[in-house]
Amino acid sequence: MEKSEARKIVKEAREAWEAQEWLRSAELYEQVLAHYPDEKPSAVWWYDAALAHKFLRNWAKAYELGREAAARSPRGEQDPAFWNLGIAATIQGDWATARDAWEGFGIPMPEGTGEINASFGPACVRLDTGGEREVVWIQRLCPTRGRVMNVPATEGRRFGEIVVHDGEPTGERTFNGQSVSVFDELLLLQASELPTLRVSVNAAAPSDVQALVDSFFARDYGAEPASSFHMLCACCSTGRVDWDTSSTPTHGGSQKVWLAAPEAEARRLLEEWAAAAGRTWGGLQKAN
Repeated sequence: MEKSEARKIVKEAREAWEAQEWLRSAELYEQVLAHYPDEKPSAVWWYDAALAHKFLRNWAKAYELGREAAARSPRGEQDPAFWNLGIAATIQGDWATARDAWEGFGIPMPEGTGEINASFGPACVRLDTGGEREVVWIQRLCPTRGRVMNVPATEGRRFGEIVVHDGEPTGERTFNGQSVSVFDELLLLQASELPTLRVSVNAAAPSDVQALVDSFFARDYGAEPASSFHMLCACCSTGRVDWDTSSTPTHGGSQKVWLAAPEAEARRLLEEWAAAAGRTWGGLQKAN
């Protein structure tokens, strides 16, 4: 391929990119890269081609092209080529490459090999399933994976599942005075075996509701009172929300509570909770 032809194809690739024709753009870049893999602008071409496949959720291609992009990018300078490779390698289960990608971006990794299961602190993820959107709290296991720590109300989603999220924040929440980012979900990586149940409870005071929540979380289960859910418009959801004041159960009385636990265990814990005066429950059923 002559360089004049390559320049023409790169121009077409950029035009396809601007039109969000991701597959065509990536294919055009790959045509040029097959002949010019190591020209001065090649690192950008590899990166754009890999990113296009990320947008397409073609993780095998994003991984393949992302390795080439990272190999031509400066290490330790937060180059996004390493971040996108870290995501793709994580989804592909190549932990050695994922670890190296995070190190290349500039994030120290815990010692060891294999799957990364460390404590990277809390964050929030905006679940997206068939157009429904729900922001949940996660405990981050690595720079792109987290375990869901709420009981989602969204049908089909569960407490304890592990999700992969993007790296660009799309909102902000507070946690004990600390600001944390909201990220968009890319993939449900590992499902949870805990079913979601729904129950009606009556409690004399907000502290009674909190006692129920605490009893479930103490056993690594989940509980989410209806009063802790907050409906937000899309604009507010992508802004800042003060979780410290909005997350606590706001009232006693009657309300629905979403639970994540085996049904027999949920019944036992509910009975223990209802042994105190002013607490009753009923109508336990599977939510999903």
